[in-house]
Amino acid sequence: MTPPVKRSVTIDGHRTSVSLEDPFWRGLGEIARRQGQSRAVLIASIDHQRPPEVGLATALRLFVLDQTSRQQP
Repeated sequence: MTPPVKRSVTIDGHRTSVSLEDPFWRGLGEIARRQGQSRAVLIASIDHQRPPEVGLATALRLFVLDQTSRQQP
């Protein structure tokens, strides 16, 4: 287990930070590679789709969990 790490990302030209545990950060990278895009583009896409009451870190974690569960047999 690892504590969340604060990471800087750029969304629509604006810098922001998000605190995520390493497994979620790696998961985002793997999903982005499979989709043929950068992690930054994937994060921006998730950010644009999330409801305003859901924080970015939460949306990213839920996205990774959803994508991981879809890969299970």
